[in-house]
This record gives sequence, structure tokens and C-alpha cells, in this order.
Amino acid sequence: MPVPCARCDAPLPVWELATADVAACTSCGSRNTVRVFPALFAPPGAPALPEVALDGEAACFDHPARRAVAACQQCGRFVCPLCSVEFAGQVWCPSCVAAGIGQSKAIVLEPSRILYDSIALTVPLVSLVAMWPLTVITAPATLVFSVMKWNRPLSLVRKSHWRFVVAILVSLAITAAWVWLLAYWWQRQRMGR
Repeated sequence: MPVPCARCDAPLPVWELATADVAACTSCGSRNTVRVFPALFAPPGAPALPEVALDGEAACFDHPARRAVAACQQCGRFVCPLCSVEFAGQVWCPSCVAAGIGQSKAIVLEPSRILYDSIALTVPLVSLVAMWPLTVITAPATLVFSVMKWNRPLSLVRKSHWRFVVAILVSLAITAAWVWLLAYWWQRQRMGR
């Protein structure tokens, strides 16, 4: 498709557009500043659209009928050549590029997360069952740990703090038992004198 002159609509010479942003109209002589896509100079037989996805092949997230050529390295969505955006040496989908605009760091979704609530629940229970004398250390440590990690993100799917609550209650019960045991032992020692 020829690029028209801004004054007379006559086609501008393509050879001038290939080498510069300014082209002089051959009809009226006006100078036109034009910026064109490189596809204007591509040979006519170049493929314009991505291939159609066949049965069993990965398809583009935004264009389900088109064959995917890559996966977004931020979210994992499959993208076709139209959607594939190379950014910082990686392939991104348009959604991740749009979400990353104006931010100073790249978007990286977490595939896993440390489950602090599960750790807080497991430590006092395992020490109570396997090595109960260690509960004198693990119960208060779990209380401190639970309070410190309370505001940390939970798992990728869990939204409740119930594991922290149970861990705190178990740790309080174990700590109370140790306090009672030590008070009882101290009382018996005092009475024995």
C-alpha cells in the first residue's frame, strides 16, 4: 500500500522512505515527514499472520486459533508471534508488559512460598511427640516465631491464619505446663527442707 502525500494524496516515492524519514512528493514537491513500519519494505510473499494451531498444539492465550511460539517468562501464558514481546532478554505476554509499566522492577510471580504457619504448627507438635524435653525451648520459640511471621504472606492458596492460631495455643499450653511443672518441682524442693 503506497504512502500518500499529506498535501495532494499522490503516492510518495518508496525509495526515499527506505533511507530517511523525509520524502519529497513527485507531484506537488512538498516535503513529508513519514515514519513507516519496516513491514512496508518486506517482500510481498512474507507471512503476515502466525500459523493456525493444529489439534494438540499449544495455542496463544489471547488468540486461541493461533499457534504459540513461546511462553511468557513472567506468568507462563503461551503467546503467538503477534503477542510475543521481548523485554529485558525475556519473552513477555502483553498483559505482563502492561502490568509492568511504570514499575522499577520486573514482575515475577511466585511459584512457591515458605509456609511459616505450617512450620509454626509442626515444630511444637513434633517436639512434643518425639522429644518432649525440647518443648521447654520449642514452645516459647514457636510463640515468638508465630508473632514475628504473622503478617507474612500465607501460601498461594490459603487465606486463613488458623495454623498460626493453633500453633500459638499449643505453644501456650506447653509453656503453661512447663511453668506449672517447674513451680511444682520448686514447691516440692522447698517443702522437703
